[in-house]
Amino acid sequence: MTDVIVIGGGPAGMMAAITAAERGAKVCLMERNQKVGRKLYITGKGRCNVTNDADVRTVLEHIPRNGRFVTSAITRFPPESVKAFFEKRGVALKVERGGRVFPVSDKAADVVDALFLSLRRSGVELLEDRAAELLVEDGAVCGVRGEHGTIRSKAVVLATGGASYPLTGSTGDGYAMAEKVGHTIVPPQPSLVPLETAGEDCRRMQGLSLRNVAIRVKNQKKKVVYAEQGEMLFTHFGVTGPLILSASAHMRDFAKDKYTIFIDLKPALDEEKLDQRLLRDFGEQANRAFHNVLEGLLPRLMVPVMVERCGIPGDLPVHSVTKGQRRRLLEELKSFRVEVTGPRPIAEAIVTSGGVKTGEVDPHTMASKKIPGLYLAGELLDVDGYTGGFNLQIAWSTGRAAGEAAAGMVLVEEA
Repeated sequence: MTDVIVIGGGPAGMMAAITAAERGAKVCLMERNQKVGRKLYITGKGRCNVTNDADVRTVLEHIPRNGRFVTSAITRFPPESVKAFFEKRGVALKVERGGRVFPVSDKAADVVDALFLSLRRSGVELLEDRAAELLVEDGAVCGVRGEHGTIRSKAVVLATGGASYPLTGSTGDGYAMAEKVGHTIVPPQPSLVPLETAGEDCRRMQGLSLRNVAIRVKNQKKKVVYAEQGEMLFTHFGVTGPLILSASAHMRDFAKDKYTIFIDLKPALDEEKLDQRLLRDFGEQANRAFHNVLEGLLPRLMVPVMVERCGIPGDLPVHSVTKGQRRRLLEELKSFRVEVTGPRPIAEAIVTSGGVKTGEVDPHTMASKKIPGLYLAGELLDVDGYTGGFNLQIAWSTGRAAGEAAAGMVLVEEA
């Protein structure tokens, strides 16, 4: 018997367990893996993008999916509080481009170690077991049945993660447990995920990284659903990189919609200035072949693809390039078209979109509106944000809220 059982040793679960224990509750953290925080080890390419150094309003602007739901939780435990939480526990932090917050050491392990020590110091019992079912008596949650036994409790925090990165333990178990006690599950789909594309052009350029490019994503109605500047990468299946992962969060319905990415390869130059540069380059290298001149404008891997797209013979001397052909090149440089066929599998996604319907959860306490004693936090909820530390911020804030409320309920009952 314990006061609070937290299911899931990820960021939301660990934060919930630490918070509940520090408020005086007896807490058991149930994690199927031998170690807690496995997914944290791989976030931020192994560096752990802890949060984003932004105010609450900015954070909410970067949560396109049900951002209003987490307004209360993030307001009470904003990025500045998250930073203070880790710095107090010995993790020195730094802020990089785009407000991304990382450990000074660039080691995700330092973040996990700080959380593990906090769990130990606050008296949380760590139990290596896979939760199989929520126990319910008299219409309220009263414990958890695991593969190795049953534990009874007064409250349960469900923080099992989504369905992304299943090798870290996020296999979607929490969806089934929540659904069994009455919750609606919005069908999970990948978000912040690489994209597959039509044709062979991306495969021919695989390994090519583009920096300081701008993209626009249009749906089949020609509406721009995303526009931003940054970095991307061509792969054997299509495209990935920070720009693409963020863009994928806006491509919500591949079953009913089609999306096209338009890449501006020279965003610092408008069409008129870019045309002037082309005229200058062509004039200075009048007798050189078109494909050779292109190498001064584009990465080498991109040149053969651009030659084909423009329809200009690669060996044509640039003094013979017509005004119409130059216009075609200009259009490709400012609007390089990539047809998206769909996302990569959910197992490759950074986060899962979908999950427990937010209308069935109290946004202030993360308490279930369906069944007393149950609290839900983290990626299990139908909330997700862009890259840049915003999804971990959601995990910390909702975990904190759930841990506070679960402990509060238990301590009120005991009083």
